[in-house]
Amino acid sequence: MGGLKLIALDVEDLAVISAHLQDAVVRVGDMAFLPREHRFALLTNRFDWEAAVTAEAATPAAAFAPSPVMAGFAPAAAPAARGRRKPARVAGPCLRRRAGMHFERVLNARVRGIDLTDKEAVLNLLALTFEETESPSGTVTFLFSGGGEVQLTVECLESCLQDLGPAWDAAGVPCHDASA
Repeated sequence: MGGLKLIALDVEDLAVISAHLQDAVVRVGDMAFLPREHRFALLTNRFDWEAAVTAEAATPAAAFAPSPVMAGFAPAAAPAARGRRKPARVAGPCLRRRAGMHFERVLNARVRGIDLTDKEAVLNLLALTFEETESPSGTVTFLFSGGGEVQLTVECLESCLQDLGPAWDAAGVPCHDASA
C-alpha cells in the first residue's frame, strides 16, 4: 500500500486527517513552531487505522468476537507492568507509520498541559479540531490524552499530512477505556 498524503483546506478535510491521526504518538521534541516561516510542523508515529479496518473486513467474521477495530475501541486489557495497558491484539496487520504534518499561515502557537522542556515525553494524539473565528481565520487544536493541548491561531486552514517511510508492526490496536 502506498503512503498517505492528505491536504486540509477546510474543516471537513481536517476531520479526515484527524481520523487518520487518532492514536498517533508524538514526541514533544518532534513538534516545532517556526514563527518567521508562519509554520507549525510535527512528526508522528501514526496507527494505520485504514490497514486494520481493511484487514478485519476481509477476514471471516468468526475470527473476531467482538470487533475491536470496527467498534472504534478495543476491549479492556489486563494492566501491564507500571500500570500501563497493553493494546488488544487482532488478526491482520497492526501497523504504525512515520508521518509528517505541517500547518502554514500560523500566527501564534500556545500549549496547555504539556511540558515543553521534556523533549522525550510522548503524547497520544486523540483529535484535531478547527474553530473558525473570523472567516477564514481560526484556531486549530490538537487534543492529547491526559488533557494536553496545542492551539494554533491560523490565517486560514492550510495543512498537509504525509507518510514518510515504510510501516512497521505495532503491538496491537490502541485501547480506549470506555468507562473513562
